Amino acid sequence: MQAEWIVGINPVEAALAEGATRVRELWLERDAHNPRLLALAQQAQQLGIAVQTRPRAALERIAAGARHQGIAAHCVAAPVLDETALPELIAAAGHNTLLLVLDGVTDPHNLGACLRSAAAAGAQAVIVPRDRAAALSPVVRRAAAGGAEHVPLLQVTNLARSLRGLKEAGVWLVGLDGADDVVQTLYALDLRGPLALVLGAEGEGMRRLTREACDHLARIPMIGAMQSLNVSVATGIALFEALRQRSAGAKS
Repeated sequence: MQAEWIVGINPVEAALAEGATRVRELWLERDAHNPRLLALAQQAQQLGIAVQTRPRAALERIAAGARHQGIAAHCVAAPVLDETALPELIAAAGHNTLLLVLDGVTDPHNLGACLRSAAAAGAQAVIVPRDRAAALSPVVRRAAAGGAEHVPLLQVTNLARSLRGLKEAGVWLVGLDGADDVVQTLYALDLRGPLALVLGAEGEGMRRLTREACDHLARIPMIGAMQSLNVSVATGIALFEALRQRSAGAKS
């Protein structure tokens, strides 16, 4: 099995929650005094995982630019999922299916933030195209703050085809678009039931085929001087509006 390094307190904590079957070794920065780091090291030792102290330079080398916070875990790499995993995910979630589709988000910090919001909102998966989009990396995992260990990232070879497959499975596609011809707001839509929220890339937005595949297009209303939002901010707004509606529906 392939292995990967996960860095940062929250990502390592999430990996340790999966137990010794995932984490092979833990690296702690030499002379670390942060109580959270020491607690994670103790947890790893209790699980029978080897804990090694390393100089800061060694952690920076494996972090590849991500902020490591003095800790890293060498883990069995999670399997790379693709479109073949979607039917099982949808069948398991049923009426509660909630998916996030990102059409060409290339900034790893944005992807990580979107994964974090998706995990917090209880989404079953985040779907991205395999090409011309950010993939999992230490920077993404660090930005996801543990979210990448809780919600799978699916890389699909043909996004338009995967969207058609979602529709055939009974999942409604709602695309967020700030174009002038989109007048319907996100808050006017019923976001209960099997749903995929679709957002486009930074700056360019959704590609034409992605836009055309959506059942509904909606905008997030804004009244200030700024008329656009960072994709990760828009993702959080959309996911938690869907969660609000679903929670309200469950209580009624």
